[in-house]
Amino acid sequence: MSQRGIFISFEGVDGCGKSTQIKELRRRLRSLGDKLIITREPGGTLLGEDIRKILQRTSDTPKISDRAELLLFTASRAQLVEEMLEPSLQEGHHVIADRFLDSTAIYQGVARGLDEETVAQVNRFAVGTCMPDVTFLLDIAPADSRLRLEARADEPLDRFEKLPDSFFNDVREGYLKLAKAEPKRFVLIDAMQKISAISDQIWETITKRYDGLLG
Repeated sequence: MSQRGIFISFEGVDGCGKSTQIKELRRRLRSLGDKLIITREPGGTLLGEDIRKILQRTSDTPKISDRAELLLFTASRAQLVEEMLEPSLQEGHHVIADRFLDSTAIYQGVARGLDEETVAQVNRFAVGTCMPDVTFLLDIAPADSRLRLEARADEPLDRFEKLPDSFFNDVREGYLKLAKAEPKRFVLIDAMQKISAISDQIWETITKRYDGLLG
């Protein structure tokens, strides 16, 4: 029986640099080949990518209620866990996820103001026992992340990225509170450092925790 794979997730406000650091980590782990799986939320499956389009587009989507938004995110996650994550981890593959259930706990439970215990119950129903082994939280002030988002010339802002800084202040504070409550799983990183410094910090954490299991 294969040893279960390692599940790594990245979290943070929009514009914190998750995508860049996932690419950096993937480069360091390139020797794993097809034993390394990269996924994102919402998305990662055909159903999840369809839900992603609904959640992110702005021009032709009617207003999505906060409760409907919660259920769309967790529907995408439930499909991802059952179709891809759990089978892959059981087979010994390693997973790097751009967001997982913590995003819903914070964006919908804290920033949207939905009942946090209800959000937690829906999250548990969607993922079962499939939880990240380590979560890197890239921390950045919303004003700084806004500058990064606006500097992207190739991509228009999506429905979430257009939300005001006050929303992302709540998101940031929610993440910091969650990281403090779960210090064994979360690794808090200053996202205003140089890309190489952040990448080195992530790599040092992984090599210390997993002692060569990831290559």
